[in-house]
Amino acid sequence: MNTNPIYPTSAYPMGLNLSLGHSINRRDALRVGLFGTAGMLCSNNVLAAAAEMPAAVPAPASPPPRTAKAKSVIQIFLWGGMSHIDTWDPKPDAGYDYMGEFRTAIPTNVDGIQIGELFPNLAKQADKYALIRSMTHRNNGHETAAYLMQTAHAPGERLAYPSVGAVFAHFKSPGYKGLIPPYVVLTQPQGRFCEEGFLGPKMKPFATGGDPNAARFEVEGIVSRGISDSRQVARRELLRKMDTLGAAMASSPQLAAAEEAKQQAYELILGQGRDVFDLAKEKPDLRDRYGRHTFGQDCLAARRLVEAGVPYIVINYPGGWDTHSNHFPTMRRQCPQLDQGLAMLLQDLQDHGLLDSTIVWCCGEFGRGPKVDWQPPWNGGRNHYGNVFTALVAGGGFQGGHVVGSSDKRAEEVQDRPVYPVDLLGSIYALSGIDPNARLPHPMGSEAHVLPAAAEGAKSGGILTEIMG
Repeated sequence: MNTNPIYPTSAYPMGLNLSLGHSINRRDALRVGLFGTAGMLCSNNVLAAAAEMPAAVPAPASPPPRTAKAKSVIQIFLWGGMSHIDTWDPKPDAGYDYMGEFRTAIPTNVDGIQIGELFPNLAKQADKYALIRSMTHRNNGHETAAYLMQTAHAPGERLAYPSVGAVFAHFKSPGYKGLIPPYVVLTQPQGRFCEEGFLGPKMKPFATGGDPNAARFEVEGIVSRGISDSRQVARRELLRKMDTLGAAMASSPQLAAAEEAKQQAYELILGQGRDVFDLAKEKPDLRDRYGRHTFGQDCLAARRLVEAGVPYIVINYPGGWDTHSNHFPTMRRQCPQLDQGLAMLLQDLQDHGLLDSTIVWCCGEFGRGPKVDWQPPWNGGRNHYGNVFTALVAGGGFQGGHVVGSSDKRAEEVQDRPVYPVDLLGSIYALSGIDPNARLPHPMGSEAHVLPAAAEGAKSGGILTEIMG
C-alpha cells in the first residue's frame, strides 16, 4: 500500500463542537458561525509526484454552455479501489486467473448490459445509471490517484487544488441558505489529501462522524452522546440566564455576531438542522430496504441531505476496498451491501422526484489488478490498478441504460473511448452549472482554474456528451 501522502493531511475535526455538553465561549460561537473554520490551511508546498503520469495530449475545446440540471451531487467514494472485473465490468471468458471465484455475469433490465453476479439489485436499476468502463489515469498510488480523481489536476504541481466537493462549496455557497454546511461527508473524511486545498479551511467538508445505523445517529457536534434533548434545552436556558454580559452589551456588534452564531448552533442541535439527520423519521420498512448496515443508512442520510438542499454529499465507503489480501471474502461481504444501498438510493431518489436534479457518481481512486495475485503473502488478492476501471454515474442530466467505452477482453487496458478524470469531473461541473474554466481564488493571487487546460498537460477524451441529456 502506498502510505506516503503528497500533501500534509490537515487535522480534520469530526464535526463542530456545537453540543452544550461543552462550554461555548465567544470564540467557539464565532467558530460555529463559520461552520468549522478551525483547522489548518493546506500547505501549497507539494512534494514530487509518487507515480509517473501519462504523456499529455491536447484536450478538446470547451463545450458550449449547458443548462444546469443538477442541484445536488452524491459522491460514493469506494476508497482503496474496488475491483472492476468482479463488479461492473465482468469478463466471464477470461479464466480463473482473472475471474477467480466470480465467473458469472448476470443480465440487467437493459438489453446487452451485464454486471457481476453480486449485484442483483443494481441489475434491476440499470435503466437509471450509466457505466463508464474506460476510466483511466494509469496512477497506482492511493494518495496521488485520489487527488487525480477528485481534482483532475496532476499530483506534484505547485498548487494544492481543492476537491470537487470544495469547489461546489465555493461556487454554491453564495446562493445556499441551508443551516447544514454545503459540503458534507458521511461519516469520516479519508485524509488521502487536503480536500479544501488552497481554498482554505472554510471549504473543509463537514464530517458527521457517528454511525447512521446506530439506534441514535450521533452526528459529532450536533447530537451529544448521553444528553437528551430536554437536557439540552435546559442548558440553553441556563446559559441565557447566566449571560449577564450579553444582556448588558446587547448593542455590541461583536456580541451580536456571537449571538447569531449561537442561534445557528442551537438550530442545528435542536431544530431543523438536527431533523435532517434523524433517520427515525423514516418508515422502518424503507430503512430495511436500504439495508440495516452503515453504508445503507449512509445512503438514506444522503437522500435526506439532498432534500435539505445540500449541494455536495460524499459517502466514504466504511471499511474501504483495499483488497490486496482476503479479496474474495471481502467482496462477498461488501458487494451485497453496496448493491443494496446504491440500488435503493437510485430508486428512492426517483420516487421522491429528485433523481433528475441529483447526480450520483460512484467509483474509487482506481480499480484492482484484473489478474489475481495468488502468491504469498497476497494469496488471492488484487493490487492497485489505474490503467482501466469503471465508474457509475446517474441522475442530474446523465442518461441511464448506457455503457461508455470498454476495456479489453481481460479488463487490462482501455479498448475504446478513454475517459480521464478531467472528462468525468468536467461533465459533472457542466451539468451543475459550474464553469470548468472559472478562476479559483488563490490566497497569494496565483493563476488557478477549476480544471486544468490542455496547456497544463491535461489528458482528455472529451466530456461525456454521449450520456448527457
